Amino acid sequence: MKIERQFWLIGIVLLTVFGACGSKGGPTDTYSSGVIAIAADASFEPIIQEEIDVFESLCPLAGIVPRYTTEVEAINLLLKDSVRLAIATRTLTKEEMESFHSRKFFPKEIKLATDGLALIVNRSNPDSLLSVRDFRRILTGEVKNWKEIYPDSRLKEIQVVFDNKNSSTVRFAIDSICDGKPLATGNVSALETNLQVINYVAKTPDAIGVIGVNWLGNRKDTTNLSFIEEIRVMAVSAEEVATVANSYKPFQAYLYYGNYPLARPIYALLNDPRGGLPWGFASFMTFDKGQRIIFKSGLLPATQPTRIVNVKTNNN
Repeated sequence: MKIERQFWLIGIVLLTVFGACGSKGGPTDTYSSGVIAIAADASFEPIIQEEIDVFESLCPLAGIVPRYTTEVEAINLLLKDSVRLAIATRTLTKEEMESFHSRKFFPKEIKLATDGLALIVNRSNPDSLLSVRDFRRILTGEVKNWKEIYPDSRLKEIQVVFDNKNSSTVRFAIDSICDGKPLATGNVSALETNLQVINYVAKTPDAIGVIGVNWLGNRKDTTNLSFIEEIRVMAVSAEEVATVANSYKPFQAYLYYGNYPLARPIYALLNDPRGGLPWGFASFMTFDKGQRIIFKSGLLPATQPTRIVNVKTNNN
């Protein structure tokens, strides 16, 4: 069935191209039909792909072709009019807005969800609490060894790994954690994908991985109160010294109440003045079914009422 759908999408794309050549050359999609490309930060691939799958099942004449890339590239594609919808963790800058306005475009920014940026460590690592202050010191190179934070640790040099040097995760670390200071070059590095981060941490006792929480949800747990078993998720504190009492994991309740300090928004950036398929898909993500997918993924929905259950969990 998947191969048949791929051929169907290719056929629709060709019909769209030939149709455009025979008309005025503009987009031919509608609110619920046609084929479009979108760009999305690869940090959110699992959830965006699920949104696409459900949307296409409800709108059989619609095809969404995602390009999972870095946040930098996703917004560049939007600026170049290569896509009309991008998924990112920031709104457009003043300069980017002015670029659109100079071309008589007036893009929209719609908040979809709140994501928790998770810090993951190897399962053999007994230290599962970390303050934002100490994490900042690690990222900037002030702290390089586990013993500098945990005197009894048997681990050696801390190895921090991100998904991609141009990802929203790296930008958040520099802007929101390090206050604009550059990341250290010795013990901080970037791989290429989120799955590589998980695999690296699962095999490396000294590592800390930085990853969006939607990659870590335990699909077998409908309560969203556990993570995948390959790694351990750290509890993070906004206080100077992390303790069990003041540290939190990126569960939905802690995102909802603002307890988890490494939270970030997710936006749909739209440049679709015709109100075509980009608007249709973005609207789907903000309405009931789309927001339920977000909730099931472990993120906090932005536009739908959410019933948050407070459950005492062990942070160790």
